[in-house]
Amino acid sequence: MNRLNDHTVGALPAAVTRPAYDRRALNTGIVHLGIGAFMRAHMAAATEAAIAAGDLRWGIVGVSLRQPDTRDALQPQDGLYTLAIRDADAQGRPRQRLQVIGAVRALLVAPENPAGVLEAIAAADTRIVSLTVTEKGYCHDPATGALRLDHPDIANDLAHPQAPRSAIGMLVFGLQLRLERGHGPLTLMSLDNLPANGRVLRGAVLRFAEAVDPALAQRIAADCRFPCSMVDRIVPRTTDADRAAVSEALGCEDRWPVLGEPFFDWAVEDDFAAGRPDWTLGGVRFVADAEPFERLKLRMVNGTHSSLAYLGAMAGWQTVDKAIAQAPLREHIEALMRDEIEPTLADLPGLDLAAYRANLLARYANPALAHRTQQIAMDGSQKLPQRLLGTVRDRLAAGLPVPRMALGIAAWMHYLRGVDELGNAYAIDDPHAADLTALYQRTLGQGASIEAVQAMLSYAPVFGDLAGNQALAAALLSALRSLQTHGVRATLDAVNRGELGA
Repeated sequence: MNRLNDHTVGALPAAVTRPAYDRRALNTGIVHLGIGAFMRAHMAAATEAAIAAGDLRWGIVGVSLRQPDTRDALQPQDGLYTLAIRDADAQGRPRQRLQVIGAVRALLVAPENPAGVLEAIAAADTRIVSLTVTEKGYCHDPATGALRLDHPDIANDLAHPQAPRSAIGMLVFGLQLRLERGHGPLTLMSLDNLPANGRVLRGAVLRFAEAVDPALAQRIAADCRFPCSMVDRIVPRTTDADRAAVSEALGCEDRWPVLGEPFFDWAVEDDFAAGRPDWTLGGVRFVADAEPFERLKLRMVNGTHSSLAYLGAMAGWQTVDKAIAQAPLREHIEALMRDEIEPTLADLPGLDLAAYRANLLARYANPALAHRTQQIAMDGSQKLPQRLLGTVRDRLAAGLPVPRMALGIAAWMHYLRGVDELGNAYAIDDPHAADLTALYQRTLGQGASIEAVQAMLSYAPVFGDLAGNQALAAALLSALRSLQTHGVRATLDAVNRGELGA
């Protein structure tokens, strides 16, 4: 079978959308750090729409921060890859539509060529540097949002400015080189699931720049822009079966297609230093303030996604659609949104929360995605502060109960034991895995008690000022005792009857 590339793309089946513009005329306007599946199914797709409309300034240089696998798969394909949008028809039969994305012009692997990454950021045509590096990629304290200068990657970068390892180091040293050459300011844009992600990025960049040169920090602060944004599309990990199915449909081999649901959302503050694509052509909303949209998404989508993932993973429900098909879990997730999360959200003109909730449950039930609960369960120490604990703080401050929020946190703690209810062992994939699993074994591993729960709450990188909170500890103890004694399904039945956290 031939390989997908610039020479074979014209011979694809007529039903496959492909670039109609001259890719040879495409300039690089965007450097993206963290060219994973989500970015290729989200931001790159919106950028493709702007390019297809005739604005050829916005080609993308994609940077892999750790591994060469994306570069190795896509470089022989001239950067082309397939986006497979999957859902099911009215009879529940999976279906897909395919689009070949041409926006990626070049790919770099940072550990192999750090100087090349800095040169890309410094290039005169570059106008935007965007990031999807996950929560842990900001090398910050999740509880406070502050850059950790003692983080191993940050310490390395300050000592080795020619070969930075962190996204923050690459940004600052790339900007330093750019400003030295007089190429003007950039927009630095986070697409990660962090509250006020643009402000978190700005704080990290300026703190690092101050450690390098206070004058550099002042120039970046004055000239660069850091818009906040909210991104939303479910993008599961591509499997070998997905590669085979997409390649068969194309009639040529695509080594790294990406999958996505039909739903797409992106709200971004319209604050750019050197122009931007017309992403509205791809479904983007430009807003004055992204915070209400961020809060909506982090709490309703990400918060329930994580709660569902830990409960599902512990029960042996391997994918999101299979988990949400369990009636007690669906009842819990819907009530979690309606009764505990929605009252903490600001009003958004035109938003029907009941319809949003129903749509989200339908998205979770999409059988065509097979989004694995273990994938969502990764990096819990980085995700919980952003996805769950903000809602918890707001409810506790108002004197409101948190039985369903506490069940999600308790499920994460329970997950740290490393074996599900069917006896299947799994690795804890988390930057704090060693500390957390050791803490679990010393405390909850000996059985749920108020002392054990308080010890877990004292883990400052996750819980911060929630340490010692008696109301939260009591709700967690109730949920943990039930999970450890009766299991996930019986615990869901109990919370749905109002018997937990009372």
